[in-house]
Amino acid sequence: MKRMILIAAIGLATPAMAQDGEQDSWSLMERGAQMLMEGLMREMEPALEDLQGMAEEFGPSLRDFTAQMGPALRGLLDEVEDWSVYEPPEMLDNGDIIIRRKPPQDDPVPDADPDPDAQIDI
Repeated sequence: MKRMILIAAIGLATPAMAQDGEQDSWSLMERGAQMLMEGLMREMEPALEDLQGMAEEFGPSLRDFTAQMGPALRGLLDEVEDWSVYEPPEMLDNGDIIIRRKPPQDDPVPDADPDPDAQIDI
């Protein structure tokens, strides 16, 4: 993540530096953008280091989880054709998780064969 922000900052600064090669020739907007990016980098550095540490800590257990649960979730996705007909999952007091089917809606179905003698107002 830290590398991506650094790459973005370099990408923004490079076209401006390539114009004349001197910082004095930069416009106020270019200098302001550079100062903004430098400030953001300084402010985000501790958070990015924490994020990297957290990723290193949780990475192996997340890989194990996906290795174990991936096939089961894939099988569940193959079983269910349309998720929109189900309610959100709910956990019962005993720890069971249930997914209820939504009650069918009584949508009026239009007649497939309308009355041929009916008048149409135009």
